[in-house]
Amino acid sequence: MRDDDGKDARHRAVPSGRLARLGGFGRLAGGVAGGMIAEGARRLAAGERPRVGDLVLTPANAARVADRLAHLRGAAMKLGQMISMDAGDLLPPELSAILARLRDQAYRMPPAQLDRVLRQEWGADWRRRFRHFEASPMAAASIGQVHRATLPDGRVLAVKVQYPGVAESIDADVDNVATLLRVSGVLPPSVDLKPLLAEAKRQLSEEADYVREGEQLRAYAARLAGDSRYVVPELVDALTTRRVLAMTYVEGRPIEALMEAPQAARDTAMTALVTLVLRELFAFGVMQTDPNFANYRWQPDSNALVLLDFGATRAVPPETRDAYRRLIEAGLARDLDRVRDVAVETGFLGAAAADAHRPAVNRMIGAIDQAMNRPGPFDFGDRAFVPVIRDEARAMIADRATWHVPHVETLFVQRKVSGTALLAARLKARVDVRGLAAAAIGPGEDAP
Repeated sequence: MRDDDGKDARHRAVPSGRLARLGGFGRLAGGVAGGMIAEGARRLAAGERPRVGDLVLTPANAARVADRLAHLRGAAMKLGQMISMDAGDLLPPELSAILARLRDQAYRMPPAQLDRVLRQEWGADWRRRFRHFEASPMAAASIGQVHRATLPDGRVLAVKVQYPGVAESIDADVDNVATLLRVSGVLPPSVDLKPLLAEAKRQLSEEADYVREGEQLRAYAARLAGDSRYVVPELVDALTTRRVLAMTYVEGRPIEALMEAPQAARDTAMTALVTLVLRELFAFGVMQTDPNFANYRWQPDSNALVLLDFGATRAVPPETRDAYRRLIEAGLARDLDRVRDVAVETGFLGAAAADAHRPAVNRMIGAIDQAMNRPGPFDFGDRAFVPVIRDEARAMIADRATWHVPHVETLFVQRKVSGTALLAARLKARVDVRGLAAAAIGPGEDAP
């Protein structure tokens, strides 16, 4: 069986009880420990003295971790996906490989398990509600899978069904993934994860509430009504519960299909998406913070963007909006010292890192400034400045004593900003970022 993008689909029951999920992590720990012993013995026999972190992050253990988290799904898999997109360049290659695999690895619920979930949510006669309900999902992700269905009146729906046990296992799953990061040695003991873990649990709990997501979907549809650049599905209230989200099915191709489109189409689509991010930040005060490429589709005929998945929508606090405004103002003025100072004042950059590595910080800011101020639209496909940033950041990353965790609200917004830039780079789009940013923070404060 294959999904609508041609990927192989596999059925595997989701462990739904707490004991079953705890057992899953226990088997993961046992498998990793066994792998560590075998690898340690091999290296000792070769005359090496391996570190514990080196033994954890072997290719064999990477495969074990990725497969087990994909099997568990839910918050365990979601958090792994989030980390891989947000910090992939900062993690050891082996851990990046574990987490990157989670972006493309998702099992489907077996039909019997799917039927049990829908009976619980819609009743034993749930099939009578539809002319046709496709048992094979169109897509499967970390928290749920999506099915195509047809109502008796002919309307075609996309129905997202949550995996059983996801909502109840969020706290334990987040703690277990955090333990994986600690054991791997990626994070120094000085980094306080407690605020991030608490917020991750809250965010994931909200994402697991499909009634809330339906409300956010409707709100976005209202905000963007009449703007032909965006298409938002229509919520079907009568079929939506905390564990099932029903909406109209909207045709569209994967956003990556734009890679084969003409330059003008890529530029137009990404200009619309960058504009939307700026509107979310400065006009709406609300942002869908998950930049997963699967949350967007593209309609070639109209070049419109189909917006999907509003579970990660959250309010943007005024102080976070103000921090971005001040950074943009300094950047537009090309006042590089002010950019650095505002970055420290607002928590984007740690004061200890800025003091200890000031020349490197200044060179990174300068490289970005030069790239942003070349004539014409910003070319996301020209990555000449990226090696400069990576080289300069290497020493800062190695200096674990100066590691800094920005405010959690900034992290969620920055996740969306960075993910949007990553997509623009993938599409090699050209966007007037300076013009859009200036308009977004200009008089009247209304985004373009």
